[in-house]
Amino acid sequence: MEMESRPLDALNKSRNKKVIVELKNGRQYVGKLNSFDIHINVVLEEAEERVDGEIKRKLGTVFLRGDTITVIMPHD
Repeated sequence: MEMESRPLDALNKSRNKKVIVELKNGRQYVGKLNSFDIHINVVLEEAEERVDGEIKRKLGTVFLRGDTITVIMPHD
């Protein structure tokens, strides 16, 4: 198993794949990871907002500020 040398390497493996992004305010966004920068600002495509596990609205392309994000994880 190959270890990523930097956290951004791990994030880069999720590019163009579906991810779940959790924010400090408890909201979740599910979408395809389009891009990110060194501040972990991320752009999701085909994004949906989830509250308590339920889809509340479809948003399309969204920009999420890195300082509001607590978790980014792969979505099966």
